[in-house]
Amino acid sequence: SSEKNRFQNALTSGNCKLDMVFTDVFGKSASNIIDLILSDNPYTDEDILSKVHKKCKASPDMILDSVNGTDLTPAQKARIELVNDHIKQLSSNIQKLDKLIDLMIEPYEDYISFLCQIPGVSRNSAIIILSEIGIDMNQFTTSRRITSWAGLTPSSNQSAGKKKSVRISRAGVYLKPCLVEVAHAAVNDKSHPYYANKFNKISKRRGKKRAYIAIARKILVAAYHMLLTGEIWNPADLSEVETPVEQRLKYVKNNLKSDIKQLLDIGLTVEELTLMIQQNANIIATQ
Repeated sequence: SSEKNRFQNALTSGNCKLDMVFTDVFGKSASNIIDLILSDNPYTDEDILSKVHKKCKASPDMILDSVNGTDLTPAQKARIELVNDHIKQLSSNIQKLDKLIDLMIEPYEDYISFLCQIPGVSRNSAIIILSEIGIDMNQFTTSRRITSWAGLTPSSNQSAGKKKSVRISRAGVYLKPCLVEVAHAAVNDKSHPYYANKFNKISKRRGKKRAYIAIARKILVAAYHMLLTGEIWNPADLSEVETPVEQRLKYVKNNLKSDIKQLLDIGLTVEELTLMIQQNANIIATQ
């Protein structure tokens, strides 16, 4: 990107306005025109138009207007050629690196395809996730450990009954951005509205930024349990996996204790409370 910016800056300094006509200055038509301008050979308007692809949407007059008035000094031409050579070298290195990555991930193709079942997870995203967390989930005792390790768990900062910032940590510098990108894609997935529905509910209460972090956390939890158990992605079972029955029972019991204490504090007797519980239990049993 830096080299492309330098390339574009050199063209702008030489009064070459191809970026106002072509969407991509590094496209086929624009590159051919730039190569013609950089050459020391004289050229005409017909030579410039002959370099344009037949499917180009820009009119010939617009193309000629963007090129006319171009005045590149020898130093600017040499700079553009150096930058262009460096861009080609970087592109070649990127292609070699992609081939090397393909060789390294060949034994994990099944795991990559397995994680691609999750909405929003592409092949590249699955590669990043596996490269960060691995395939052995036994190193993380629970899903909460892995979400905390990835920096997707809100902090619990409370003192003297006053809640302070719940900002997430800075952990997961490579994994967290990938999961947030996956969360954006999952929310916009029309074929699987599970994460979109979750996002809409959370964003109304906590805002969109926190909602995206919450969706990223859910996706990581789903990947954790899929790799741990070998089960396919199933949105119907995801809530059960995140909060097991034992944990929900614990929450309900704690809430019940708190409610009973409040009723007793406002003057309700134990006998009245017992009678009320029995009556409600009978009503629910008959239903």
